[in-house]
Amino acid sequence: MCEISIIMTVFNVEKYLAKAIDSVLLQTFADFELILVDDGSSDRSGEICDEYQQRDKRIKVIHQPNSGVSSARNTGLENAQGKFIGFVDSDDYIESDMYEFLYNNLLEEKADLSICGIYDVYEGKEPQAKTPGHYVLTKNETVKMILEAKVISVHPVNKLYKKELFNHIRYPIGKITEDGAVMFHLLENVEKVVVDMTPKYYYYHRTNSITTSPYSEKDLSTIEAWEMNEKYIATNYPEYSDIAHTRVCWAYFIVLDKIMISHAEKKSTVTKQIVNFLRKNYTFILRSPYFTRNRKIAATVLQLNVRLYKKLAILEDEKYKSKNS
Repeated sequence: MCEISIIMTVFNVEKYLAKAIDSVLLQTFADFELILVDDGSSDRSGEICDEYQQRDKRIKVIHQPNSGVSSARNTGLENAQGKFIGFVDSDDYIESDMYEFLYNNLLEEKADLSICGIYDVYEGKEPQAKTPGHYVLTKNETVKMILEAKVISVHPVNKLYKKELFNHIRYPIGKITEDGAVMFHLLENVEKVVVDMTPKYYYYHRTNSITTSPYSEKDLSTIEAWEMNEKYIATNYPEYSDIAHTRVCWAYFIVLDKIMISHAEKKSTVTKQIVNFLRKNYTFILRSPYFTRNRKIAATVLQLNVRLYKKLAILEDEKYKSKNS
């Protein structure tokens, strides 16, 4: 038995893995176990995990056939012995005091979930952090902040959870964007959340493009996930229905931009449906305080001409690349 179980899923990350593991082993909070779940890696990642296990008794390695990140996280949860749960991605790294920081905040506020800030890391650039802030939130306030996507993300890293929050919850297999649904369900059993945006987690962006990879039909799961989340919010938090619908519209924009930047609009069977959905929601988008001026301009361009929208999406992607290179 230990205080914290830190779960790291591993798949073909031999270039980054040692740095990620070392950052955990250097924690000032020492009473933890590190569960490395090797999800069928074909490079040296599995061997690296085994080598570390030989050197540090706090490490537990589990090898499994490739089943995806959700399955690997679930394997970690099922083998966790700690009172609290944390996740670290195997291509990221953390400050040496991150878990001490999260743990102390959680105990001090008698919270069920503790969250810290994130550094966004791009190759060759200084890490970038969001605006600092300290919040003690109710469940409803946390849901609103997640939907607003300004302070709290649904990604499981940079958080410390009471283990019992996961008693009846696991990550759904085969979904790309499962984090939102899991986060909302975890909050069902939460009374208090403490958020301190002091950055302690380094989130590594492997690409400097808005779209991390070429468009594929799997990207449609982003839309599916947020449509499901919208239904959940409408039932459980109806006062936030408009914000939830904003996230659905954002999901449609994200997928459409990826289609356009990947020049896949003619190959995709859903381009027309996505365009029609966004055109239908044009008035909602213009009136919403959660869309930027640039996004509202893009929505107006989409009303007029799809080809012109594509040019705008590509231009924005080029600006993003220039800014982060």
